[in-house]
Amino acid sequence: MSFFPAEDPTPGDAFSCDQLELMVIPNAKDIDGFQVRRALPTAKRRLVGPFIFFDRMGPAILRAGHALDVRPHPHIGLATVTYLFDGKIRHRDSLGTEMVIAPGDVNLMTAGRGIVHSERTPEELRGAPMSVSGLQTWLALPDGKEEVAPLFENTAAAELPTFEADGVSGRLVIGAFKGLTSPVRQASDTLYADIRLAPGARIKIPADAEERAIYTLGGEIDILGDRFPIERLLVFRPGDEIVVGSETGAHFMLFGGASLGSKRYIWWNFVSSSKERIEEAKNEWKTGRFDIVPGDEEEFIPLPES
Repeated sequence: MSFFPAEDPTPGDAFSCDQLELMVIPNAKDIDGFQVRRALPTAKRRLVGPFIFFDRMGPAILRAGHALDVRPHPHIGLATVTYLFDGKIRHRDSLGTEMVIAPGDVNLMTAGRGIVHSERTPEELRGAPMSVSGLQTWLALPDGKEEVAPLFENTAAAELPTFEADGVSGRLVIGAFKGLTSPVRQASDTLYADIRLAPGARIKIPADAEERAIYTLGGEIDILGDRFPIERLLVFRPGDEIVVGSETGAHFMLFGGASLGSKRYIWWNFVSSSKERIEEAKNEWKTGRFDIVPGDEEEFIPLPES
């Protein structure tokens, strides 16, 4: 997903739970009838672990004749993670990859020194209404790995570890949790899990990860008496075990990991520890020095004016 221009997400109301560092209410933007909510980055919090960008896509119904069409655009210094709950998206990139992303799969695209990709509704699905719901996140690459060779990897839903007990169920997308380890590649210590609570269930989130947050996708959750509705980003203070419950049932993503330990700059679709490297990437895209996307050569997203 390309970085659209929008105001920063806004902090939420005060809360009594001192385990929370920040609550963010994502700003929503309509892109050709498709709503996207951006939770990261914000003015008060740029990263949670390596996560520097967190977009909630949909849920939306694309009417017959309408489609998701994100034209070819470049990335450097990051890895994109696309994870769908519903619908399908065709990914093409400058490595020659063509992959239809299905619900539950993990598509990890490591941009490194530079990659170009597009994301579109598959041509064969455009004649009928289609539901689309999912997440796209960016992971900033750590020092020493920002300029690695670009790479695309798909991990099918069936390969991801799952857990279920006492009204808690989920799928581990990246990292380690509840004694399980995901096969998805990590450039740095990363945690990403898809968790559902049955009515009345509770889950303990250990303090293993240095930085942790959750994004609420469905239902209402409670933490030490504070209740939070859907579409909220909750960033936890480090060092405490967190207990998340729900009276009615809930669905949320747990994410975070180790702090990168150094600053990252983000401009449009570029992430780097160096402002000079971002300026270089801007010039490379403007002058056509990035590779093209085979099968999607006719269009591209121009470099923003500012």
